[in-house]
Amino acid sequence: MRITNGSFTSFNFRPRAHINCSRYYYAYFQKIKQPLVLGYILAGLLVGPHISLFPTVADEEAVKVWSEIGVIILLFTLGLEFSFKKLAKVGGSVSIAAIVEIVIMIVVGFITGQLLSWSLMDSIFLGAILSMSSTTIIIRAFEEVGARTQKFATLVFGILIVEDLVAILLMVLLSTLAVSREFVGSELFIQILKLIFFLIVWFIGGIFFIPTFLKKTRKLMNDEMLLIISIAMCLLMVMFAVQVGFSAALGAFIMGSILAETVQAEKIEHLTKPVKNLFAAVFFVSVGMMLDPQILVDYAVPVLIITLITIFGKFIASAIGVLLGGQPLKHSIQAGLSLAQIGEFSFIIASLGVTLKVTSGFLYPIAVAASIVTTLTTPFLIKHSEVIYNMLEKKLPEKWVNRLNRYSVGAQQLSSASSDWKILLRAYGINTLIHTVILVAIVLLSSNFLYPLISEWTNGSGEIITVFVTLLFMFPFIWALAVRRIKRETYMRIWINKGVRRVQLVIVDFLRVAIAIFLVGFLFQIFFSPLVAFIVGVLTIATAVIIFSRNLQRLYERVEHRFLSNLNEREEQKAMRSVMAPWDMHMTDFDVVPETSCIGKSLEELSFREQYGINIAMIERGSHVIAPPSRNERLYPGDKISVIGTDEQLNKFKELFENAEPATEEDDAAKEIGLQTFTVTKHSLLNQQSLRNSGIREIAHALVVGIEKNGQRIPNPASNTIFEEGDIVWLVGNNHQLKTFLKGKKSNSLDKK
Repeated sequence: MRITNGSFTSFNFRPRAHINCSRYYYAYFQKIKQPLVLGYILAGLLVGPHISLFPTVADEEAVKVWSEIGVIILLFTLGLEFSFKKLAKVGGSVSIAAIVEIVIMIVVGFITGQLLSWSLMDSIFLGAILSMSSTTIIIRAFEEVGARTQKFATLVFGILIVEDLVAILLMVLLSTLAVSREFVGSELFIQILKLIFFLIVWFIGGIFFIPTFLKKTRKLMNDEMLLIISIAMCLLMVMFAVQVGFSAALGAFIMGSILAETVQAEKIEHLTKPVKNLFAAVFFVSVGMMLDPQILVDYAVPVLIITLITIFGKFIASAIGVLLGGQPLKHSIQAGLSLAQIGEFSFIIASLGVTLKVTSGFLYPIAVAASIVTTLTTPFLIKHSEVIYNMLEKKLPEKWVNRLNRYSVGAQQLSSASSDWKILLRAYGINTLIHTVILVAIVLLSSNFLYPLISEWTNGSGEIITVFVTLLFMFPFIWALAVRRIKRETYMRIWINKGVRRVQLVIVDFLRVAIAIFLVGFLFQIFFSPLVAFIVGVLTIATAVIIFSRNLQRLYERVEHRFLSNLNEREEQKAMRSVMAPWDMHMTDFDVVPETSCIGKSLEELSFREQYGINIAMIERGSHVIAPPSRNERLYPGDKISVIGTDEQLNKFKELFENAEPATEEDDAAKEIGLQTFTVTKHSLLNQQSLRNSGIREIAHALVVGIEKNGQRIPNPASNTIFEEGDIVWLVGNNHQLKTFLKGKKSNSLDKK
């Protein structure tokens, strides 16, 4: 299935060699503890059209289609991990660091491309490719070196969140450049405004409707239905994005970020994980299939140059950004070394250039080659980041280090200080932006959809009815924009302190009213003359203030309550389920994986408190919550446990789950399950014994799944069933242990002699 301008096209594609080769390299790279992305790319290279070592997938068009679908699913799942609330919580220092790093690398990449005599579009795309770091590789590297809980790791995660959003913006701008083939400032500015407009509309509409829909239908949805609905929402948003002129990837990312704010975000993320793994593999394998080794040989020097620029350039640019953000030199160097690679979004941006046919054939493989090398160097750089910092600190002049530390302290103190005036302006700015976008969206929906519908019903004279209905929807938001008092206590503090601030408050209030009048006039101007639009706009605002103020306030508050309730429900639910921990203890969640040794054991048998000093406060099993669990409660695959302890205790406990390895082929053979039978004889020790007292479970570690008694079959017999002479007993267990058990039965362990 291919999505193009909102239409669907079907095709058949059976790349068996592609799948088998992918499995092999997946297992191999997992065994040598290297990023699986490299295994997928190598598998794609070997089954691609440029190498004939294995059966080749020669249908490049089908590969590109699968790659597009892989991008959609990959960005949808990235959106599930993104969350706009995380972006809102990112501090100013992290935002500064990310923007500085991105700008520097775009400039460096562009200059590098020009020095290599590449075309203008190749140089621009190279800069965009080099500006993005890899979330997947960094997380994997942090886990390998045990740095995920350190302070600089928090900075890196914040920078990655900002990079994700900037990557979406870059994709929109690059698509615009590719279509126009020229730098038109007004066109780029319009595209940015258009992107901001639709981001706000989609986010507000999504948060208002989607969590409510999921809540109302929760009892009707099983896991399969929730997965289907989530993917359907993703594809629906993809179609919306394509229809308004954006990429399919943007729509997928936005829907993922909306679902990330819902109560069922974790469950959706869990359900979509197999889909993500499948299509991520498809995407990265397709990346390898589009690689031409001959191009890498021909462009070996540019590959080396760009790889070195990626490592050293991103390290320096990121470190400078973090320093300017007010962080200490040590954290700046550690964060810079962590971000010295390119990854997922770089591939997507590179593939965008190929899809739009605006970049040369060599850029894509060069970017992939640089990514492969930097993927291998990232864990080493993170692991030795503190050593590198100590070396640099000794080399730098002492007065430089002291100045940098003073700047860091001063910047952090400055960022923590905020005046009432700044707080009020920020609140007014957000209020004005959000309600302006909502009102414009209502007017556009009315003129493009409502008016044609009403005109059809009224034989072409529906202007007055359309304007009247539209105003009914606009009134609550007009009141919120022009009349509603925001940050009342802060406003009064500024007003009481007489001076120039009072005049500024009046100006701000006047601007709010003026914007509201303009938006109402915008509606009337579509259907009537500008003079009528202005007069009616003023009268509408006056009517809203004088007559309907109290009613509009109540109506708006209900709408706002629904939105904020949906937006904050996930965090409130977590807060309600959280457990207060004394002293320096805190609560952390762990997923019980099938490979861990604690599966099927009770908490009493596991004795976590005695071994690790921790307590299990809660077990989440699907929609069922056990809080607190009893000592007889057992752990099963898929459970999520909430554990209380100190950092040291939790790090020690974490190893129990992180060191669990999947069973090898030898383990699977040793634990092979089989079905065996035997007949109870007159002299058997089992004769006249109950199933409970037979000792079969303890001796053979097997289950009795059936008994044939006097020609009658009893499946899963009760534990009080009595064995009698002539009974045929069916057992399920490990083949090796069952054979040992049956041999013993024939000798003297179970038969009387």
